[in-house]
Amino acid sequence: MSTAETQNLHPDLQQGHSSDISASHSAVVLWLYLCCAMILVMAVIGAITRLTESGLSIMEWAPLSGAIPPLSQTEWERLFSLYKTIPEYQQINRGMELEEFKSIFWWEYFHRLWGRLIGLVFAVPLAVFWIRQQLPGWIKPHLLFLLALGGLQGAIGWYMVASGFADRTDVSQYRLTLHLMMAVGIYCYIFWLALKLGANSTTGASSNALGSWSAILVAAILLTMTSGAFVAGLNAGLIYNTFPLMEGQMIPPSYSDGSPWFINSFENIAAVQFHHRVLATATGLLAIGLGLLVLLKGRSRKVRIAGVLVALASVGQVKLGIMTLLLVVPVGLAAAHQAGALIFLTTALYLLFQLKYSR
Repeated sequence: MSTAETQNLHPDLQQGHSSDISASHSAVVLWLYLCCAMILVMAVIGAITRLTESGLSIMEWAPLSGAIPPLSQTEWERLFSLYKTIPEYQQINRGMELEEFKSIFWWEYFHRLWGRLIGLVFAVPLAVFWIRQQLPGWIKPHLLFLLALGGLQGAIGWYMVASGFADRTDVSQYRLTLHLMMAVGIYCYIFWLALKLGANSTTGASSNALGSWSAILVAAILLTMTSGAFVAGLNAGLIYNTFPLMEGQMIPPSYSDGSPWFINSFENIAAVQFHHRVLATATGLLAIGLGLLVLLKGRSRKVRIAGVLVALASVGQVKLGIMTLLLVVPVGLAAAHQAGALIFLTTALYLLFQLKYSR
């Protein structure tokens, strides 16, 4: 690469992007993609944990000792007795046997264990790459910040779970949304860093209409995912199980029952589901339109492929959402719908990157 070409690189991409240096970073790129894959799996495990009403089964936050599961009958009895003190048991699961408690315990335990594993898979290779000087200077502060965000996410997870111990039979939809969207934000952050580090044939960031629309699509997906988190937190998918109308009406009659009016978007089940439907439909149409436009006007093969992927992902995700609703939220489909949202977001981020940084 000539000096002139190097100077034209985006500042974050200048260091370490000759072909030789880029090859030495391939292990780092693969590590970042592995972390993304593990977060995606974590989202699916979290969805199953929520859908099986397992999230309140562990009443203690022990970041280190909590990695060891119950090893004796006495310990199982102690944990079960703690669970019996909360409203979820007293109002919903009263009379549950120990074996039934174990079935929900293991989902929450695996959810927390997978979170610990993500932390190890991120922190240990980070230290190794750092010591071996395999990390370009520009990425180091980003990775340290991500390490701190991972610790914060664990604390937010406990903050969410604790909301279900006293006055309600489930966790707060506000805290659940915060926990999910924090995970999504970390996922996006890592994925974008992996794209930048792996892009050994890039020019400076460019501004164009397609790139702007792609950024709007990413924002729309994030907004739709946020609304979906409120749907999950309120179990809003268990009502109005028809599509496109909501029991024969475009807007449900109880849409504006909440007071003050703005609270409907966060606490009125009918309004929350309606908003998610509208946002999901609009986002899907935007993705299909943008994908077709990119296919026609994309300046490179990578860009056109990215456009096709976005359109296909949007169609698949909308279909999953409708099926999940019509079948009254079966666990498998609902978990696939959450995974589909992250996959859809991934294709949109990839398209945005290709439009802004590829030749």
